Amino acid sequence: MKIFKLDGKVAIVTGGAGLYGKPISLALAEAGALVLVASRDLEKCDAYAMTLRLQGLKAEGMFLDMADEQSIRDFTKKIIERHGQIDILVNNAVSREGFKDLEEVSKTEWECSQQINSTGLMLITQAVVLEMKARGSGNIINIGSIQGVVGPNFGVYGDTGMTSPLNYTYDKWGMVGFTKWLANFYGKFNIRANCISPGGYGPGVAELIGQNEFVENYKKLTPLGRFAEDDDIKGPVIFLASEASAYITGHNLLVDGGWTSW
Repeated sequence: MKIFKLDGKVAIVTGGAGLYGKPISLALAEAGALVLVASRDLEKCDAYAMTLRLQGLKAEGMFLDMADEQSIRDFTKKIIERHGQIDILVNNAVSREGFKDLEEVSKTEWECSQQINSTGLMLITQAVVLEMKARGSGNIINIGSIQGVVGPNFGVYGDTGMTSPLNYTYDKWGMVGFTKWLANFYGKFNIRANCISPGGYGPGVAELIGQNEFVENYKKLTPLGRFAEDDDIKGPVIFLASEASAYITGHNLLVDGGWTSW
């Protein structure tokens, strides 16, 4: 089991106190890493880091504005000054501002979401990979979505009025290509890059939607017949973050209960 351990590693989780960020941060901390829980909501990050520390785990809350290049630079610099290394970067943060259908989204709304989901993703990875390259090792995990692998099934929403926004599909397909580019370019520096593409997330659905036609339709179209829960993301994250996957890079791991297997 030693190959799954992350003792002595420093891990960044962007959006680390969010819906998916919490189980991801918890998993990395449970495996032994010092987890830097980062987002624009410092109070929320500090609170969740404290929750982890109360469990005997290592975690710190940090401020990071993915839409601000200077904030990204300051964030990375502070980590190196304080801890001397960055071993794992989990790009989990996502902006859903202005997520709309093609005929409804404006130029400003589109560009607003891209500030974080595209430009921010590039900038934080750029800043971190320079440190990884200097040390001769590193691990990047991008949190994508099934919407970056298959086209949206609009029929699943029924008469709920819900939809799958164009921005999200664009961002998540781009993330998969971004991951493969990183893997191919930085492999010679012993830096691995992989993507995890989850399907529907149960706690998020319960919090944002509740029970409706979409929920039942989604379950029917998923071979395992359910949404993902917290523990379903933890195993894949630890696998890709650890030496258990030492010979895996450029891969997009689908964690979707079989949604994309039809």
